[in-house]
Amino acid sequence: MSFLGFLLLGLIAGAIAKLILPGRQRGGWIATLLLGVVGALVGGWLGSLLFDANLQDFFSLQTWLLAIGGSIVVLLVYGLIVGRRGADSP
Repeated sequence: MSFLGFLLLGLIAGAIAKLILPGRQRGGWIATLLLGVVGALVGGWLGSLLFDANLQDFFSLQTWLLAIGGSIVVLLVYGLIVGRRGADSP
């Protein structure tokens, strides 16, 4: 898959992960989309490492599920590090 295809996949995976995760994450849509690209990288790396997944096809269900799963994981970790808005506020 080309770099632009991978970037597009990560942006869409980040948007889908944002829709799947409940609540409000800090950073807004732009940060979420950038974290989606990082998540797609993480998901693809873990998928190829653990499952020997072939990630060359843009329209493969396996590629999309790994990218979305990686984006969800990265968004959850980001939320734990940054914290939720208003969690400590009265």
